[in-house]
Amino acid sequence: MKSNFSYDLIIIGGGISACVFSSKFLQKNVSKKIALIEVGRGLGGRSSTRISKRFKGWKLNHGAPNFNISKSNDNLLLKNYIDDLLEKKLIKSDDSELTSLGDISELQTIKKSEFYCGESYLSSFSMSELSQKIIEFNNFGDKIDLFFKTLIVDLNFNNDEWTLKSKNGHKFKSKYIICSSNLLLHKRSLKILNTNQIPLRKAIPKNKDKKIDRLFNLLDKQSFIPRLTFLIYSNENYSYKDFYSKKYRYFYLKKNLENKFKFERVIFQLQDNNKLGIVVHTKNIDFINSYINTNDEDIFKQKIFANFNELFRNNTSVNQLTFNEGISIMKWRASQPSGCAVPLSLQFSKKYRIGFCGDWFDGNGFGRIEGSILSALTLAKKFQI
Repeated sequence: MKSNFSYDLIIIGGGISACVFSSKFLQKNVSKKIALIEVGRGLGGRSSTRISKRFKGWKLNHGAPNFNISKSNDNLLLKNYIDDLLEKKLIKSDDSELTSLGDISELQTIKKSEFYCGESYLSSFSMSELSQKIIEFNNFGDKIDLFFKTLIVDLNFNNDEWTLKSKNGHKFKSKYIICSSNLLLHKRSLKILNTNQIPLRKAIPKNKDKKIDRLFNLLDKQSFIPRLTFLIYSNENYSYKDFYSKKYRYFYLKKNLENKFKFERVIFQLQDNNKLGIVVHTKNIDFINSYINTNDEDIFKQKIFANFNELFRNNTSVNQLTFNEGISIMKWRASQPSGCAVPLSLQFSKKYRIGFCGDWFDGNGFGRIEGSILSALTLAKKFQI
């Protein structure tokens, strides 16, 4: 059923950046009404949680299971926000075991890289629940309406007002919008939305706003790292060889092993029912294409189990899989940005009443949750209705 909606502010995307911005905005605008529109079925974006319909009782963080803040002391805005999340007990320090599969010296390389330096944190809940809790903390009077499984396909700016249309026929109106996802600004939208013009470029023609033009030029140079995630639901008898009891256990493959086994990282996640879930990530493009082009998904799944068992054959902590475990495969459409980052100075256009946030902005956290949070905090500080 098609419907028309009107709001003070519309936020496109439901990742952690959108949730942080929503919460900070409501803190100063308690009377404003907000819509948050997300194409997925829940909050979190790439730091979300799969609650399986097929495998009951499982919650697997299938994107980022934790996050690190590399240089919070360099930015008081970020430091204060992380301290606030800790004080509210929404997050906690992550002291889980981190192991590199390769020679011993590689572990030091991991800890010094941009992804694994600084402080690491876990959600006190699941990652999707963290996004939900962040919103709820300042959502007094239920001022945010959440629209899931809703894909915006068309935008129009006329008479200082935005009109957005979704694939399922809904129409949204607002004086201001925030894009936390850059799908509607990026050339990848042409294929994903099956359109011949980038939606936001259609709404804001070239040479109408220098800031917007520069943003488009930079995004044209930005690419994305595709990924597959394999979610393995172990049987009730599966456990570690040793007595490790923490919720998470991380294994990262050095380059030669990643090329051989096609896995980027393997993350064990202890469930509330004490079963072990295993989340395997790959960014190997040949492996991804072989899955996309396969005529027999069962054979591909068996290959994943075989690679896993060969990888951990002589490991002193990880048991072999029996090939009787359940498995589901997720292909990321919106994956990690790479290449050219967008300066934070381009976050807001007063003329077009539009703001931007997400991990696609420049800084220490480019491509990571740190960047998502920082860009949302920065935008909230400069954004006024």
